[in-house]
Amino acid sequence: MGIKEWVCRHTLALFCILFACLLVVSVWYYPPLWSNNPPHQGTVSTITTVQNDRLNINTASAADLTALPGIGEKKAAAIVAWRNANGHFTEPEQLLQVDGIGEGILEKIRPHICIHD
Repeated sequence: MGIKEWVCRHTLALFCILFACLLVVSVWYYPPLWSNNPPHQGTVSTITTVQNDRLNINTASAADLTALPGIGEKKAAAIVAWRNANGHFTEPEQLLQVDGIGEGILEKIRPHICIHD
């Protein structure tokens, strides 16, 4: 039996295999239709927290703050606690009042932060 005869006999099977492959790729690549987040976009929290590639320390969560150099979970929690107790930061130097943050850490994170209400 030649290739032409084999293809003619198995056209439906080949079509089903091709359809299954396309279905797998489309489900794997595209998010479900009921998803609220469009593909390749961040969450609302990330959009409002990051401005001009800088993290707004007045709106960032503790998890967001851990992305800054030298800031781990404890320092991020301390920043959020200070903000909750004292209100929004008005200048970067106020970070020096947060436990565990000194001049060195402030200078490392300064290019990566911004302060907006």
